[in-house]
Amino acid sequence: MTDLNKILHKWSASLKKGTDFDSWGQLVEAIDEYQILARQLQKEAQSPANSSDFTEDQKKTIGKIATCLELRSAALQYTQSQEGFTLEDVKTLEPILSSILTFNKEFPFDVQPIPLRRILAPGEEENLEVEEEEEDGGAGVGSPDLFPARVPGAIQGLLHSPGTLLPRLPSEPGMTLLTIKIEKIGLKDAGQCIDPYITVSVKDLNGIDLTPVQDTPMATRKEDTYVHFNVEIEIQKHVEKLTKGAAIFFEFKHYKPKKRFTSTKCFAFMEMDEIKSGQLVIELYKKPTDFKRKKLQLLTKKPLYLHLLQTLQKD
Repeated sequence: MTDLNKILHKWSASLKKGTDFDSWGQLVEAIDEYQILARQLQKEAQSPANSSDFTEDQKKTIGKIATCLELRSAALQYTQSQEGFTLEDVKTLEPILSSILTFNKEFPFDVQPIPLRRILAPGEEENLEVEEEEEDGGAGVGSPDLFPARVPGAIQGLLHSPGTLLPRLPSEPGMTLLTIKIEKIGLKDAGQCIDPYITVSVKDLNGIDLTPVQDTPMATRKEDTYVHFNVEIEIQKHVEKLTKGAAIFFEFKHYKPKKRFTSTKCFAFMEMDEIKSGQLVIELYKKPTDFKRKKLQLLTKKPLYLHLLQTLQKD
């Protein structure tokens, strides 16, 4: 078996593993497998001509397959929706990937390869970058949990640019709407953050999205140890309909020009018992984002927090 055939065999096995998980309803495992394979394919698709044994046309097809895997990963986040890239769609990719060396037909989906900097497999971001300055003495027990459900953050960064805010839901009798104003975040190196924004998501205990993920626009200003946003987020589910144990996550992201990707610097979250009208100040935690909330490490011992203002509206 040639080296190229070995690579294709490995990719095909990974894709089959992902579709098996998908068909069995093991969504977290399927997302993990799809995302890791997408990263491998996109890395090959973006490789220089003199360092790849694949032709440019083959690499373009490989990149399109990676895009399809990202789309399926995104579709799996919205378990209540039947729309989006389906499992059957993914299965049509299996013969294409295994026969990439001889494939000469039109690609079955109207997609394009995605820039490499937007795809990060679970935990990969932490391997790619080393922060210039470590925050002082993070409190907490254990190391960050590399739980696969952390993938959605990368997917959402892939599928849209900062500024994807959604309108308020229609009112329903007896139901409560929640608006969260993100005022500012305290960081010791706030002024050095490039193109900062915050990704807001609502997760269940397994890290699965309960609502569409939203990105704030870029921060309005940076001042001293604060990055200011002053932007309102409309939570896309009535408070009474949120599942037990759910939490709202806030991931602070900024662009790393030397590494050419958008990095999650830290995250914060609020749980259901913290949903109350008025001001709320919550702690910041070290990445990677732990949507299961099992192994948390404070970003710093300094009094730096995420500042929020909640508004509840009930009809």
